[in-house]
Amino acid sequence: MYKNDKVIRRYSEPFKLKILDELTTGKLNKYQLGKLYGIAPTTINEWIRKYNRKDLMNTRIKVETKDEITRIKALQKEIKQLKQLLLKKDLDALVLDSYLEVAAEQLGYKSVAELKKKLNI
Repeated sequence: MYKNDKVIRRYSEPFKLKILDELTTGKLNKYQLGKLYGIAPTTINEWIRKYNRKDLMNTRIKVETKDEITRIKALQKEIKQLKQLLLKKDLDALVLDSYLEVAAEQLGYKSVAELKKKLNI
């Protein structure tokens, strides 16, 4: 057998619909049907999308208590505040560096490092 010899399977429309009908009954899931008929579950997902059978797609349901929701909102608010504080701190540091550059220039120092050394900063 050659390296490029791949088996390409084509499934008929009635076969695809039969698989989706079996999935609808709920007796077997995608993985079990795939194993039974030699089909990858991803192929079954493609058929679900093709035939617009969203009722057969996996859905995630996130269940949270009011305490969890309140805690998440509080943490999100805290994160927002911390980001604002960090931004303010960065801006303050930038302003301080700018003041030091201007002061060093006006006082005749060669660099800000020389001024900082003189002032013990």
